[in-house]
Amino acid sequence: MKGDAQDPGGLIAESFRIDGIGRGECRDIFLDWALKMPVQINLVDTIGTLLARHADQPDDHPMIQTLREGQADAARPQRRGGRAGRQT
Repeated sequence: MKGDAQDPGGLIAESFRIDGIGRGECRDIFLDWALKMPVQINLVDTIGTLLARHADQPDDHPMIQTLREGQADAARPQRRGGRAGRQT
């Protein structure tokens, strides 16, 4: 299945078609999707677009919950580790 700029492989869209998909599978799909996205893409905005695109899905669908968690986690700044994190 071919996707678009926000879902290149169609992984996210396909997850809504899988009957009985669980939280773990959605997290695996999300991780695979995130790793395949180009570095210069703003993941928070892209996840927001995906949430808007799939707004017709139930709020308790595991992929909706996973996307919301991913958006919240991506929005939080992370401390840089190693030497770069200790530089002032």
